[in-house]
Amino acid sequence: MRLPDVILLSLAVVFLIVGIDQVITIGFGNAYWAIMLALIFFFVYNLRRRKK
Repeated sequence: MRLPDVILLSLAVVFLIVGIDQVITIGFGNAYWAIMLALIFFFVYNLRRRKK
């Protein structure tokens, strides 16, 4: 795995954890941004991995 792939996957995991924490504490409406960022980073990671 190259460095950009590691960074993308790490960001996806971090934003997923932040999103889950925000859902538990303040609700889904306020955590939507973190969950969507996690999904975007995960999709970009998958696209980069499938191109190789």
